[in-house]
Amino acid sequence: MTIKQFCVGSLLICTAAVCNAQQPLKWTLEDCVSYAWTHNISVKQSELDVQSAQIEKSAGFGAFLPSVNANSSHSWNVGLNQNITTNLLENQTTQFTSLGANVGVDIYKGLQNQLRFRKSKLAILAAQYQLAKMKDDIGLNVANAFLQILFNKESLKVQKDQLSISEKQLQRTQEFVDAGVLPRGDVLDSKATVASDKQKVVVAENALLISKLSLAQLLQLDNFQEFDIVDADYQAIQSEVMFQSPSAIIAKAKENRVELKLAKTNMEVADKDISIARSAYQPTIQGFYGFNSRISYADIPLFDASGNLIGTRGPLPFSQQFNNNKGHQFGLQLSVPIFNGFTVKYNVKRAKVALERSKIAYAQSELDLERTIYSAYTDAQGAYKAYESALTARDARSTALDYAKERFDVGLMNTFEYNQAQTLYVNAQSEVLRTKYDYIFRTKIVEFYFGLPIQLKP
Repeated sequence: MTIKQFCVGSLLICTAAVCNAQQPLKWTLEDCVSYAWTHNISVKQSELDVQSAQIEKSAGFGAFLPSVNANSSHSWNVGLNQNITTNLLENQTTQFTSLGANVGVDIYKGLQNQLRFRKSKLAILAAQYQLAKMKDDIGLNVANAFLQILFNKESLKVQKDQLSISEKQLQRTQEFVDAGVLPRGDVLDSKATVASDKQKVVVAENALLISKLSLAQLLQLDNFQEFDIVDADYQAIQSEVMFQSPSAIIAKAKENRVELKLAKTNMEVADKDISIARSAYQPTIQGFYGFNSRISYADIPLFDASGNLIGTRGPLPFSQQFNNNKGHQFGLQLSVPIFNGFTVKYNVKRAKVALERSKIAYAQSELDLERTIYSAYTDAQGAYKAYESALTARDARSTALDYAKERFDVGLMNTFEYNQAQTLYVNAQSEVLRTKYDYIFRTKIVEFYFGLPIQLKP
């Protein structure tokens, strides 16, 4: 191996290691949530909203600073024109240059700059709360999609096991038919069962593929075909949060949930808008300073003591004209609003209406939070009872299937009846899986509102 080949190979190995470090071969729920918070499109949009709010804050700070502008012009005058330097009419082509600068500063503007700057701080806080809420929503969606993959994996495993059992059953039925113990029609029933089970396997594989695609889209992964999650036996155990009362969970949620903080911050922003609108009633005072100078490139006429024109000479040097012709202006400008078509009045009214809307939105957020927590708590309790019932039903179907097998082996049950017993048992297994992961997800929702992070441990 040459040195060049060794370097290229090392580079490829390092690149693969970095890629694997960024995207694990088997994703845990924590990996998925963390990756989604960084790459999901909705999260990125919320992050841009935060950046926009920070830009508005910087712009609000800039309103406190004076404005400085410079100006210059150069012109050609052709024909009979007044020389702005000599004040004489001259029929010639002349050139003029003017230079100036202006400075303006707000001394008093009804506290609008201060109020807008405080509003920009609140807007940043609101954008951060919105970003946190978006991450929470994405986390719940990722958890739901993650558990759906687990369910589809377990369901596919059950369907494959059932297909294996049906194929073995077909072989045994064929042996019984060849021995004259069972009629030939039982073989046809077994073949139909095998075909049906194969179809169920295909349906389960498609469901697993679609669930992987859904989670990969949440994570913004391009190559979802190679995407997979960690296989583990996650137990549906009672969460300690479920021993809390709904009132306690609601009280804890009202202290921590960002949607309430967001609604409250929006209320404060609306209140600041009223103050900003009212500030337009007050007079404004601005300070200003201006500097200007001019330079002419025309010849200057010369006169004797009697005022007779005796000749011309060239223009004065640029620096001398700039210094001779310079001027300054400065002062204060007072602006008192007297009548503006009720614009300010209506702006204040609009701001008050917006404040009332934000108050209603805050109250609605509290009601929505209470309803959501009560529903999640009740759904979690119902899901656990459904899971327990599904376990009982599965155990009963398992016992019934054992009994059916004993009867089938001694010829007291035909193939159709035995296949029915198998189908009922498979359905019971599927119901256990469905209620199990449904309970896990609904428990995670309750834990989420109680303030616990979204985690899933085997």
